[in-house]
Amino acid sequence: MIKSMTAYGRGEHRDGDILFTVELKSLNNRYRDIVLRVPKNFQFLEEEIRASVSSRIRRGRVEVLIQKETTGGECPYNPELNLPLAGSYFKIFNQLKEKFGLEQEIRIETLCQMRDVILFKPEEIDQEKIRLGFREVMGAALDSLDMMRSREGDAIEADLTKRLNLLEQYVNEIEEQTSGLVEEYMTRLKDNINRMLKDVAIDESRIVQEAALFAEKSDITEEIVRIRSHLNQFRRYLSLDDSLGRRLDFLIQEINREVNTLGSKTSDSSISIIVVEMKAELEKLREQIQNVE
Repeated sequence: MIKSMTAYGRGEHRDGDILFTVELKSLNNRYRDIVLRVPKNFQFLEEEIRASVSSRIRRGRVEVLIQKETTGGECPYNPELNLPLAGSYFKIFNQLKEKFGLEQEIRIETLCQMRDVILFKPEEIDQEKIRLGFREVMGAALDSLDMMRSREGDAIEADLTKRLNLLEQYVNEIEEQTSGLVEEYMTRLKDNINRMLKDVAIDESRIVQEAALFAEKSDITEEIVRIRSHLNQFRRYLSLDDSLGRRLDFLIQEINREVNTLGSKTSDSSISIIVVEMKAELEKLREQIQNVE
């Protein structure tokens, strides 16, 4: 079963006045690459996040965005006054006033704007409660992502199957057109000799020898058998529930190699046209496979 590497998933979970949200976006990548974008106080979840994604995604770049909102209106930070530092600033201001004879009063807002006078500490969180909420929403987001990956995968599989059938049809056409190629070559050779040497006896054994050499050079039976074998292997892979992209890409390379050899062995123009069409279909297959996990 094919799955696409390109998809989007989202999940939500509410626990009282806390809303957990997870967004997942997966993209094409040769390897598995997990990128996390989580709040600072959620960093204790990173290992579990990676494990959850890895259990469902074998290949591709996955971007994970996790958010927690409190709908009750509470501030997620607890501002605190740094009294020792504020006292130090106040002492410095007074020293400046005495040193330079300044009469300007020290304003509270001026003092509060000094660095680190007011500290914003993140609220303390219940890690176990957060972990349970995260598991719920992460599962929903992964299910959503997986559903889209499977739906996209079905469309890709249908397109791949159509192109495999077309390639097999081209192979059948080539095999049919080459079935009488040696006999045609012998007839053409005889006609050419008769035309050039009208009154000279033809050495039949020599013609048979030439035809045998031609048959050996132009025999594409091995290439036809291999292409059909690769196409059947391709279809078997499509039924597997596994990461298939790399294996399918390798098969495309093998089929392309046999098609190139087949094209170099045949001088018939109609077969050359079919070979070009096969290469075009293989390129389309290769482009589709770049989206397969």
